[in-house]
This record gives sequence, C-alpha cells and structure tokens, in this order.
Amino acid sequence: EKQKKDFIRLGVLGDWDNPYLTMDFKTEADIMRALGKIYENGYLYQGSKPVHWCVDCGSALAEAEVEYEDVNSPAIDVGFKVVDNAPLRKSLGVDVQGDVYAVIWTTTPWTLPANQAVCVNLDLDYSLVKTDKGILIIASDLLETTLDRMSLENRGIVTTCQGRVLAQSPKIWLQHPFEDRSVKFIFGDHVTTEAGTGLVHTAAAHGNDDWLVMRARQPNEKPRILMGGDGKFFNSELVEFEAIRGLDRKEANKVILAKMRETGSLLAEKRLEHSFPHCWRHKTPLMQLATHQWFIGMQQEDAVGISLREYANKAVDATAFYPSWGRARLEAMIKNRPDWCVSRQRNWGVPMPFFVHKETGEPHPQTLQMLETVCKIVEQKGIEAWFSLDGEAFLQANAGADFEQYKKITDTLDVWFDSGTTHAAILKHRADLQYPADMYLEGSDQHRGWFQSSLLTGCAIDGRAPYDALLTHGFVVDGSGHKMSKSKGNVIAPQKVMDTYGADILRLWVASTDYSGELTISDEILKRVADSYRKIRNTCKFLLANLADFDANKDLLPAEQWLEIDRYALYLTQKLQSEVLADYEKYEFHLAVQKLVAFCSDDLGSFYLDILKDRLYTSGENSHARRAAQSALHHITHTFMRLITPILSFTADEIWHTLNLGEASVFEDVWYSIPAHGLQANRIAAWQAVVSARADAAKEIEVLRAAGSVGSSLQAELEFYVADEDFAAMESLGDDLKFVTITSSAKVYKVASKDAQKVVVKASAHKKCDRCWHYRADVGSHADHPTICGRCVSNLFGAGEVRKYA
Repeated sequence: EKQKKDFIRLGVLGDWDNPYLTMDFKTEADIMRALGKIYENGYLYQGSKPVHWCVDCGSALAEAEVEYEDVNSPAIDVGFKVVDNAPLRKSLGVDVQGDVYAVIWTTTPWTLPANQAVCVNLDLDYSLVKTDKGILIIASDLLETTLDRMSLENRGIVTTCQGRVLAQSPKIWLQHPFEDRSVKFIFGDHVTTEAGTGLVHTAAAHGNDDWLVMRARQPNEKPRILMGGDGKFFNSELVEFEAIRGLDRKEANKVILAKMRETGSLLAEKRLEHSFPHCWRHKTPLMQLATHQWFIGMQQEDAVGISLREYANKAVDATAFYPSWGRARLEAMIKNRPDWCVSRQRNWGVPMPFFVHKETGEPHPQTLQMLETVCKIVEQKGIEAWFSLDGEAFLQANAGADFEQYKKITDTLDVWFDSGTTHAAILKHRADLQYPADMYLEGSDQHRGWFQSSLLTGCAIDGRAPYDALLTHGFVVDGSGHKMSKSKGNVIAPQKVMDTYGADILRLWVASTDYSGELTISDEILKRVADSYRKIRNTCKFLLANLADFDANKDLLPAEQWLEIDRYALYLTQKLQSEVLADYEKYEFHLAVQKLVAFCSDDLGSFYLDILKDRLYTSGENSHARRAAQSALHHITHTFMRLITPILSFTADEIWHTLNLGEASVFEDVWYSIPAHGLQANRIAAWQAVVSARADAAKEIEVLRAAGSVGSSLQAELEFYVADEDFAAMESLGDDLKFVTITSSAKVYKVASKDAQKVVVKASAHKKCDRCWHYRADVGSHADHPTICGRCVSNLFGAGEVRKYA
C-alpha cells in the first residue's frame, strides 16, 4: 500500500484497485497450470544432477538467486599416481621409469572423495616433466607456472603428447590420492589452459561440467554422492575415507589435506582469495551438489523435435533490445545456460502438484487431468489447500485402480518460475492487457533473472518470448557515483524530492538521465533539473496567457493567412514533434528532453516568442496580426502539451484542463496533427540565415549596451551588410526585419563577398513610444496622443497596421 501510494504520487498509471498479486488464489492456480503446460510440451523432467545448494535454505537455488562474493580457500596441486607405467609406456612409445603423477589443481579439497576421473582436453599438448617429486603430467602451456607454484625445477622433459593419447588409453589407471581405488583419464572440451594444470579433477556430484562429461564418457558409472543437504558427509559406509564422516566442508578440508600430506600426493598448497557463489538470502557460500530435482531441459524437444534452446535462441533474435547491448548479454546466457532446476525443498511457495510412482518416481499417467483438478481447488482455497490435501484420498478419488502405487510430492517451485510465468497467469487473462507484452522493463541484473525466466517459460509454453522488446536500466547512485547507503548518509529519498520539488521534477530527472548506465542524482543535479523544468513551465505559462482570449472555433486562421515567421515557427514545431517521437520510439527519453528544453529556451524563448511579444501586446485585440500569432501559438501549445505528457504528466494534465479540453484526459488523446506550414525549402533556409544574422546583431548591440550607448535593443538601429546568398533572404522581410531583430530600424545592404559582411549598430535619435517602446520619427505626430507613435495610434484608434502575410 505504501508503494502504491508513492507510485500514484509519481503519476504511474495502473489498475490500482485491481493489482495482480503473487498470492492471489487465481494467480497461484495459473502458475501451476503454466507448469502443467510445460510438462505437457515435454520440457519438464526429473533427475539427479548438480545444482547450487544452500545448506541454510536446505534447498536448491536458481542461477538468479546466486550472488558472488570473495572467499579465502585452500588452493592445492594434487598428484594422481599412475598405477602401472607399462600401459603408459606403450601409449607414449617412450620408456617411462619411476613414479608418474597426473597433476590437478583445485580450491575444493572436500570434493576429492567424490572424484571419479581426471579430465584432459584431446587437443592440448601435455608434457611429462622430471622433478624432485617424480615425473609430473602437466599441460605444456601451464608447465612453468605450475612448477613455479610448486617450487620445483624442470629437470628435463621425458616426452610430450596430446590429451587424446592419455584419454584414449583405457588401461592407464590413476591411484586416488588418499583412497584405495583407481580412476581413469577421460576427455572434455571444458578443460582449458586459463588456470590450473590443464588436467581437471572430475566429480560428477559437484559440478555441471563434471556431470555432463561423466554422463557422456562413463554413462554406467553413478555419481559419488557422499554429502547430504545439511552440508555434511554421510555417516555411512558410502564414505570410504572414514575420517570425514559427519564433517562439514571446512572441517573435511583440514582432514583431507592432512591425509594427502601423509600420502605424499599433496604437491603444493597455498591460500587463494577468489570469487565464489553465495546464497542471496543467507549470504553464505553455496556448493554444487547432485540432488533429485525437477528440471526444465534446454535440450529437451517438443512434439515436432525442436529443443527449448532453439526456441529461446530464436526468441532472442526476434526481441528488440534497449539499449542494444542487452541482446549479446542475454544471447550468451541462453547459449551457455544449463537446464533450469525449478524444484525447491521449502515449506512455502507455489507447489508442484504432481503425484509420482512410489518406486519409479514417474508422474501418474493422468497428471494433467489431476493437475487441473488441484488448480480448481487452489483457485477457491489457495495453495494451503494443496499442502493440507490428503494425497491418498485424492488419488483414490481421481487416479483410478492403481492409486496405491502413487504418492504426493512436497516440492515447491522456484520463485523465478512464479514471476517468469506472469505472462501466462496475468497477460492472457486480463481483457485490458495483451499477449505478448510490448515490453518488459527492469534493471540490468534481470537478464539472468526475470527477463530470462520469462523468456524460457514463454518458449516452453508458446514457442516464443512473452514480450516484443526488453528495456534495461541502470541503478541510481549519488552525485559522486557511489551506491546509496544509509550509513554513508548519501540517500536521496524520492518522497523527499516530490515533497520539495513536485513529482514532475523527479519524472524529468529520470527522463533526462541516460538510463543505460548508472543514474546519478544529487541536490545539485536536482537543482539543474528544476531550472530546466522552470524553462518549460514558464514557456507554457506564456503560451496559455496569450491564448486566454482566443477561441479556436471562431478566431483560428489558416496557416496561409499568417505571417511567414509564424509559419516558420510551425515548421520548427513540426520538426520538434518528428524528432521527439523518433526518440520516444527508441525509448531515448534523455534525447527527447534535450530537444524539448532547447525548443523552449532557443526556438521559442530566445526567438519566436521574444519577437512575438510586440505583435501580441501592441496590435489590435482582434486584429489579423494578433489572431495570426495566436493561431500559431494554439498549434504550438497543443503539440507541446502532448509531447511532454509522457514525461511531465502532471504539467500536461494541468495544461489540458487550463485549455478546457473536456473531461477526457490528455493521456487518452493522440499526438497532435499539425497543419502544413507551406514553406518551401528555400524559405526555410532563408529564415535560418535570418536567425544567424539576428544572433550576430545581438552581439553587436550588447557591445553598445555595455558601453552605455543604448539601453534595450529597441533603442538600436541596424545596418546589415551581407553577401548575395543572405541578402535576398533578409531583404525579403522588408520592414518586418526590425521586428525580427527587435530593433527600431533594420536595413540591408549588399556587399560583394562574405569577407565584407558586417553589422553596424547605432543608437536611435528618435523618441521612444510609451506604448510599443519603439524609437520612431512619428512619436507625438498625433496631437491627441503626444507620447505614442503613429503605428500605435492606428492600432488603437484606426484601421491598424498592415503587415506582410504569407
């Protein structure tokens, strides 16, 4: 409720009276139905394989629940002694004498009791090198670094061979470093020369690569699962090294290291600081542990023979990414990710409502029918109905004659499955939503979380991602780029910003920041954002104030009856709308904000509106000149109001109601249809030249102002000396040039080249009109109005001035 209140205050639109909640009974049931659909499509299977396991949770964890922190571990080089040199001599074709050791490197000594093989890479070169500790087998590329680590000297290379020679010699056996058993060489592509020795200790129970390579090379050998979910070795005959029974990993490390020192198989040991997976809840080190779980298989195929990984790869290709680098990140994760372990051993969460055979563990043949029956019960009573369900009674009523052979399972679903199936539980069941979604939007950490879990479940259910686009944003940091922390005292609360500045300032800060990286915020930054907002708001106030007496139904003039400068302002407005909408299409809000602010400060504030004040304030109230100006302002205001709506929502809503546009909301409207300005390209170029010349004149006027020769620019008279290409543009304005430059007189003279161009400024010798503030020769020419000029007399009491239209 607190978050909802803040979201509403921020202007976030939503069906706040009817939110979707994970614990809604219908949502819980639909999450289970999504699981049933994935099972029906053939992607769900059960088996024992290594998963991230948290001892404190007593449960498997998904990749997205894993954090990485530094730990200090024992890093050891261990020798697996060749049992009999004869097969080795035969394979190598070299007379090998003395003790020979295959050397592995590991930071998890506690996994050595589960060792089942030593893995090599078929294509790597391996050296047999003489040392004081015997002949060691080490990858050639790692030979020197390994010997340095072990403080041993190279006393000569006996021979060198490829890994395939070792792996394809079935009679070469290696003695386990401290147990009375032997293992073999096998091969795997995961073996590299990035670190270690180029030979990998392989324990299928404690690593996914190990699991896969053992399943491929020795499929009949069961994993040595010697540790329970409590993180301790079984106190049973399964554990051959009796000294570690009942010990946890840390305690077992000490005993194992001591035993290897005794047997001489410990060739080197040191401590290593390195990154290691931790539980996101308990912040404690995880382990890879083979347990019986339910998996969504990346290589599992549906009825038409397409694997989930194939569907997922195609889905990534079909998705638009903002920013674009998100594609490569998600692509790499999908390409390399293992099967998804979706089962959890917790007493909370959405259940896996399956009944399995008591002996084989296979799901009941009527699983889908029974699942739907359970879902209907959960829709009425929630997931507690499953936990309290009498499994035997349910089976007797629903499973048929062999009900006694089955049992209810107690596993619950990974929470990432819950959020990852909102498309199935929410999007497909709400009339005001659509499937697939236009976009999923979240922080950059969600490529491995919600983005990925949603993509995988979408592909497993419908063969596509549940979204058309993904938008990734960074995280908020303070003005120095530091993460916000209460202990540092650098937290800026959004509630405080809204209370101080208003919600639109916070919205403008978000929109003006490039969200693809970290979003920096500080009081100084907010002050700058407030300045930008003030420019926008003051511009809108000017527009609205000058439309107060304008009724579009009777006062609106077509563009062809406007002054050309009005039509040029309309061109600038059309250009703004085109560019801002293009930025919106690409979700590049910070670029849109830059254009909106620049339009207010440059195109309007410093140019068009500045020039327009004279016509708005000094022309006759209902004169053609004034109504033409107001007609342009009408279209500019309607365009600008809609353009700022996605960002400055409260301000846009305020403008909408100020314009009395009805009960409907600006958020229900569409982009404004701007009438054609009718200017040819040469006239647009001409106005751009005039704008440039105006800027040059302003600099020269400022010089006289600083010297005290003139006060306002209206006291100045200008003479432009310009070359051919600009002369025609400026001369075409005629007497209007003085209004454009906001001076009392402006004349144009042609010069031969651009090198001769200049602006001459002088103070006017005439009197100042009290009404329009222009310095004119005809001030006081009318006896009844001695302080104003003839133009103002005409505008007030006569036919009004005549300007050049269209």
